[in-house]
Amino acid sequence: MNKNRNRARLWLLNQTPVLLLLVVLAVFGSMSPKFLELQNLVNILIQASAIAVAATGMTVVLVTAGVDLSVGSMMFLSVAVAGKMITDGQPIWLSFAAAMLVGLLGGALNALWITRFGVQPFIATLAMLFGARGLGLWLTNTRAMNMPDAVTHLGVLRYAGIPLPILVMLVVAGLLHWRLASSPWGRQLYAVGNNPMAAKKAGIRVDPILFSAYVICGACAALSGLIALTQTGAVSPSFGQQKEFAAIAAAVLGGTSLFGGRGSILPGTLLGALLFQTVENGLVILNADPYLYPMLLSAIIFVAVLLDSTRQRVIERVSRRLIRPV
Repeated sequence: MNKNRNRARLWLLNQTPVLLLLVVLAVFGSMSPKFLELQNLVNILIQASAIAVAATGMTVVLVTAGVDLSVGSMMFLSVAVAGKMITDGQPIWLSFAAAMLVGLLGGALNALWITRFGVQPFIATLAMLFGARGLGLWLTNTRAMNMPDAVTHLGVLRYAGIPLPILVMLVVAGLLHWRLASSPWGRQLYAVGNNPMAAKKAGIRVDPILFSAYVICGACAALSGLIALTQTGAVSPSFGQQKEFAAIAAAVLGGTSLFGGRGSILPGTLLGALLFQTVENGLVILNADPYLYPMLLSAIIFVAVLLDSTRQRVIERVSRRLIRPV
């Protein structure tokens, strides 16, 4: 009986992202009819695309029981390189390619510290957080760079009626979800997150798996920064600041465990990112006090961590074997 009750609680906890999103939509919709207009809902999807891509990469790292605190800084450094090249007259496609290369190299450097030198992911990526932002500030001379209209035009392009940021978000999320759920690499990733020592004994090459996870996270951070750049049209010194926490919260709200070995991108992480952005959009629609924004977003992060710890306890109860006397 207790086991069935725990299974029911676990099912309910897994549905929490959907329930929270419906509650938020209902609350803001009742407070402002404009909130539920089709155009505003599309705007939420567009605005959520950047954080959703970053959270997708974060999900891959969290599944390995790691974390990447440098995501926001890598977003900034990547777009700083792209912005510098664009203002120097370089083609947009070449500048964006350079930004993606920066993200890949940043992720590889994180992975090198973790796999080669045994530095804990928290410490390695924390160092990268400060290093990448410092390098970005040096490149930009701590000044904002305004982008030409050709960059912001990418943010409003549509293919088959779908805005380009939403299309990129769906392609990245769909591709990585498929890789996690249906490929040997994905199964090995979960195995490493559950128990790296057992995975190594089973013949899994743990270090290359971890390396690939952080490289993917770095690439997603760079792509997330480029999506945000096409929407804002400027590289400011605060670009990407604290976005790593939003990415972690979105992934955990979607069911990814901070303890590793469990998580999904579709619909989990995507729903978490939408929930995060829906709250922010609702506050803007209601013209709420800007000082409320960080407090409400911090509450969302707290809820995400609380849900994850509760899920972990329930899973342990469900999987616990009952030993009865003969």
